[in-house]
Amino acid sequence: MRISVSSDMDEPVARRLVAELRDRGHDVLTHGALRAGDDPQWAACSAAAARDVADGTSEQAVVCCWTGTGASIAANKVPGARAALCTDAYSADGARRWNDANVLALSLRLTSEPLLTEILDAWFSGEPSEDADDRENMARVRRMDEPS
Repeated sequence: MRISVSSDMDEPVARRLVAELRDRGHDVLTHGALRAGDDPQWAACSAAAARDVADGTSEQAVVCCWTGTGASIAANKVPGARAALCTDAYSADGARRWNDANVLALSLRLTSEPLLTEILDAWFSGEPSEDADDRENMARVRRMDEPS
């Protein structure tokens, strides 16, 4: 799977994220501080990674900033991106299951390497729910991206 990754800082956890994704066999496209010459501002690089998902360049994205909040806000401004800030494996599983999230937002400050592995395990094993109410909620969110 092709995954876009952005980070506004070249931090050890961001480098570990890229390495972990590659170790899992994913093709990784980097943005921000992880790519020489790219705009490292969290709003710019998070939106760029989310646009990759929205336009089909990548199947998913992981966006990072110090708290993860700004990265998730910027990614969610891109129509078609459904970003979820996840601080643990339970929230990552829920974001995939109940929200069909396609952009994972992470905090560079709070995410340790062992926690990163747990979050990625949950994210990649999570499947969107087939429950009718869950599917309707996901469809409702997708309709919010449509022009009025």
